[in-house]
Amino acid sequence: MRKASSSARTGALAAGSLAVAAGFCLSGAASAQARLYTEVTNTHLPPSLAGPCMDAAAGDADGDGDLDLALAMEFQPNILLLNDGTGTFRGTSDRLPRGVHDSEDVAFADFDGDNDLDLVLVSEDDRTDELYINDGSGRFTDASMRLPTDDVSNALAVLDLDGDGAPDVLTGNIGTNRVLLNDGRGGFRDETEERWPQRGSSRTQDLELVDVDADGDQDVVVGNEGQNQMFLNEGGRFVDATARALPDRVDETREIRAADVDGDDDPDLFVANVRFSLEAPPRDYLLLNDGSGVFETAEASRFPEDARNNFTVQAIDLDRDGDTDVVAPSTDFSTTPAAGDYLVLLNDGSGTYSAAAQGSVLPESADGNGFDVEAADFDGDGVTDLFLCNRASNAAAGSAAATGGQQRLLLGARVPE
Repeated sequence: MRKASSSARTGALAAGSLAVAAGFCLSGAASAQARLYTEVTNTHLPPSLAGPCMDAAAGDADGDGDLDLALAMEFQPNILLLNDGTGTFRGTSDRLPRGVHDSEDVAFADFDGDNDLDLVLVSEDDRTDELYINDGSGRFTDASMRLPTDDVSNALAVLDLDGDGAPDVLTGNIGTNRVLLNDGRGGFRDETEERWPQRGSSRTQDLELVDVDADGDQDVVVGNEGQNQMFLNEGGRFVDATARALPDRVDETREIRAADVDGDDDPDLFVANVRFSLEAPPRDYLLLNDGSGVFETAEASRFPEDARNNFTVQAIDLDRDGDTDVVAPSTDFSTTPAAGDYLVLLNDGSGTYSAAAQGSVLPESADGNGFDVEAADFDGDGVTDLFLCNRASNAAAGSAAATGGQQRLLLGARVPE
């Protein structure tokens, strides 16, 4: 499962899970719910869209100017949803190869330089990463043989590491994380030894790209089972800065999300944790940047996220007040059919958060075992919407939807001035 170990699996990236800001009265909460987000799952998504969604990526797959969705599914065929421009999606998964893998993470990029978006996915248990090349109309062919590795992978990131204009791929693995350099035509070679030297092995669950040292290139923060890591990009080569930059602590991290939470123009980090294979607390926390790329743990009172299993966290201005709020979904993998919830934490503008009352920002119906929250403007109205990628549990009874695997779409509404 994405962003989890093989024994207790799930992952990521993504954009909408936490939940009252102090001072919200009941009438205010009700109006905020109606004003901010409306669930349109039943009218805007294909029926019965439920199952083990591990990650979602938004991109214009068919070149019609709106954002479509690709879903990485765990041991089920991956899913392509095409947008009609209004935020209404139709299932077109016949446009994707129908192989079944333990797909954990997914990303769009133009890998072969023909001005359309291709897809890359990484897999964990069956060690079969996938590369799908777009014909320009949103139909994809399998080119996975161009990927030269067969690692146990939970995470990926796409960036132009060597500055040649072609997107390269980083994979986060159990063992050694990899650099796969693109030749500009969608062919890849492993340049890990030259470009990402690492000491020992890691159990990586997430890769977050962010310019932590303000030098204009993308560094990488690595979320691990164990010590998280920081690698600085120095001319297309990653250098380990963990000892200087991050606190010394053991976590079972599933996602790290970068955002400027306190308005000081440098990126801070949210860390989402679980407790499955390590005796480490599952509580999420906030790391504040001192301005030089050194991070310190914020006081727990500034980020009051309770100790739940969170496979993802998303940073977005949910209440449209100009600062970065948080959505942090929890998971419920008990044997009784159930679903986790989505907690919203609202920022007071200084990087201090308070938990929003259930239903005051996101609809109360927005539940599920969240592995990713994809934040994008799906209906073209200039307001960010939320797609909730949920993973069904392994409950002995109950449908995929009943066990937390219902995918959901929330459309954002403009807030009157």
